[in-house]
Amino acid sequence: MSDPSLPLLSTGELLRGIVDEVTESRARDYAIMQKIAELNRRGAATELGYKNLPLVLRDAVRWDKNTATRWVEQAAKLSGEITPTGSEITARLPITATAAAEGALSIDHVAVVAEAMQTLPADREAQLVDYARQFEPTLVRALGKKLIYGLFQNDPEPTDPQPEPACSRNRLTLRQTKDGVVKYSGTMDPVTGATLMAALGPLAKPRPATAEGPDPRTLDERQGDALAELLDLVLRADVLPEHGGEAVALTVTVDYDDLAEQAGAATLDNGVHLPADQVRQLACSAGILPIVLGSRSQPLNVGRRSRLFTSGIRRALVARDHGCAFPGCGRPPKHCDAHHIQHWADGGDTSLDNGVLLCRHHHTLIHRSGWDVTIEHGMPVFYPPAWLDPERRPRHNQLHTAA
Repeated sequence: MSDPSLPLLSTGELLRGIVDEVTESRARDYAIMQKIAELNRRGAATELGYKNLPLVLRDAVRWDKNTATRWVEQAAKLSGEITPTGSEITARLPITATAAAEGALSIDHVAVVAEAMQTLPADREAQLVDYARQFEPTLVRALGKKLIYGLFQNDPEPTDPQPEPACSRNRLTLRQTKDGVVKYSGTMDPVTGATLMAALGPLAKPRPATAEGPDPRTLDERQGDALAELLDLVLRADVLPEHGGEAVALTVTVDYDDLAEQAGAATLDNGVHLPADQVRQLACSAGILPIVLGSRSQPLNVGRRSRLFTSGIRRALVARDHGCAFPGCGRPPKHCDAHHIQHWADGGDTSLDNGVLLCRHHHTLIHRSGWDVTIEHGMPVFYPPAWLDPERRPRHNQLHTAA
């Protein structure tokens, strides 16, 4: 039976009601996990004649075995243990346990935090939990991976025992069939692959819709046509089409200290990491823009290929924001627009301090919703609408800067 009072509530009140009820539900889930942990501590499965506790729960609450096992595992991570002498051991994830008790985290949040904390040091738990209070488990897992990479980026890759391959990693196989069709396959090193993707990106966009409908080509077909067009452009001229207001280029971002010491890692504009000692060589290549960052991840020096002011601003935005700056968004720079924080029509200027990179979805959201964005201490800060957070606490995008 429907609640007759629901039509009287505003949209914000309905959403706030959902948030409150989900929070209460998650708090109840935490209370259930505490009971499960106590059953586990006292050996209830043996007492009841079962092989293990998940089998008990399967019969008791009709969970399948995988679900029951997951609840038992997460309960153990959120609960303290009692030693044979009666002493209590603090929970393995105390900050996560506190947040779960408040109803801020779901069991899926707990699982991804626990997964990351198997590798991360204990002092990173607070950062992960704070992120989990704002975003879904998938994004928390992504942040955890970036934090792990940031801590261990100088370690050898597990799948690459050699510190540096002795020969080129670029391979291209061309075969022409009897009817003249050329078939090709190959592999590219990260830098070459990122350069090709940067060049193909603006050419592979769907054609504008016509009276006959939208572009019917698949992504693979558009990329194949883009490669053919790129070859024509290379043969006919030394100028490639502009993308995002500037000529196609590959941007390499590196911290000043890393560049000076030739340590750590630089980042290509598609998110691929490469050793900082390769940046000096890349800086000599046409179409490679070296961007050096200071201690606050702000641009100290932005490479320039033209006198176009808008191109320099966009490159500075890319160096600062690394992609869509909206909290939790991982879209790369090539999928982003430069947004005027103070609208042009309202007197806002086109400058680094009045700009922010946003993907198409979040660009539209900022214009149409209750989200606000400002620049504070040189970095974008977002404030959610009141229905999402009555206190409107500031949020940042940690996905692009975690590593």
